[in-house]
Amino acid sequence: MKINEFNFNGKKALVRVDFNVPLDENGNITDDTRIRGALPTLNKILADGGALILMSHLGKPKGKVNPKLSLAQITEAVGKALGREVKFAPDCAKAGDAAKELKAGEVLLLENLRFYPEEEGKPVGIEKTDAGYDEAKKEMKERQKDFAKTLASYADCYVMDAFGTAHRKHASTAVVADYFDNGSKMLGMLMEKEVEAVDNVLNNIKRPFTAIMGGSKVSTKIGIIENLLGKVDNLILCGGMIYTFEKAKGGNIGNSLCEDDKFDVALDVIKKAEENGVKLIMGTDSIAGNKFAADADTQVCPSGNIPDGWLGMDIGPEAQKDFAAAIEGAKTILWNGPAGVFEFDKFSGGSRAIAESIAKATANGAFSLIGGGDSVACINKFGLADKVSYISTGGGALLEAIEGKELPGVAAIKK
Repeated sequence: MKINEFNFNGKKALVRVDFNVPLDENGNITDDTRIRGALPTLNKILADGGALILMSHLGKPKGKVNPKLSLAQITEAVGKALGREVKFAPDCAKAGDAAKELKAGEVLLLENLRFYPEEEGKPVGIEKTDAGYDEAKKEMKERQKDFAKTLASYADCYVMDAFGTAHRKHASTAVVADYFDNGSKMLGMLMEKEVEAVDNVLNNIKRPFTAIMGGSKVSTKIGIIENLLGKVDNLILCGGMIYTFEKAKGGNIGNSLCEDDKFDVALDVIKKAEENGVKLIMGTDSIAGNKFAADADTQVCPSGNIPDGWLGMDIGPEAQKDFAAAIEGAKTILWNGPAGVFEFDKFSGGSRAIAESIAKATANGAFSLIGGGDSVACINKFGLADKVSYISTGGGALLEAIEGKELPGVAAIKK
């Protein structure tokens, strides 16, 4: 069922949103992007004459009640965004009466789902290696089903609109969908846009296709890199991970980040890129610092010849030119991960150059998808968010989708 084809008039809609927003020490929201992202879906339901039951997690309470992670703190902000009062249910598993009393146009926000271990479905107080773990896991799966059934009992229909958690088979993101028929469960507008954006990048490719993969470790990106090697024309690798490649090739990397146990993986990527006709681009030069600090002394040096005591912190001017050529000539662009330690202004130039090149290519007709927390932070820091095609709200979910994995939160709706 498509959300635009569904009439919510007189219906109570259980909506899984991603309100895992950053809070300061006083519980104030420092970035409301995720709340604003959910508004098209929520406003559609309310405009139809439906009632909203919102559920989300916040932080990682690990199955225990933690007042610092209570969603009560954001009730006012959600109400302001929706232009109406938002009621609050202090226990997400005991909100039946509050849901029953809800009238058309009213909104109920449930307490943090992850205050219950059943949400994530992981056995508590027992390790995988412990005797009895399999039995505990089996028992928890049954408890997870009961928890999901309770949540489902509050509403007439279910909307999954939390792309950031779509890669998790949690009670609220996947299991709850089993308690609604196909005509009463659907993806929200944000989810539809996310899935469409990933599809555009991976299955509706306009060439040349350039992907930019940053990050500190090869190990966390290898699945994505390997999947992309069968799809892209240009693969730009940047961030701390490139020093593993440089050292694997016999270079000197000083004190730069390195995974010595991933040399075989790095060399295999180089080999596969060549076999697939993919142009693999890694910065030939780096801006090195004499310490990991905002006020570090700097020098530009070859990425494979960094002096002892120095570490690569950003791409150099030659790398910027090489990256710009591959990005600005592309028609499909994917960016995940910064070029350097962009949090320090002195080492943000490479990430800024990437962002500016993507904006330029987008203006010339390319489709550009920015995803992953740091890349989104980059594009926002440089004030270029409105100059790219799409910014994904999901970090892990986007990466798993790019890796070619089916997302449980999407699969549950398609059942």
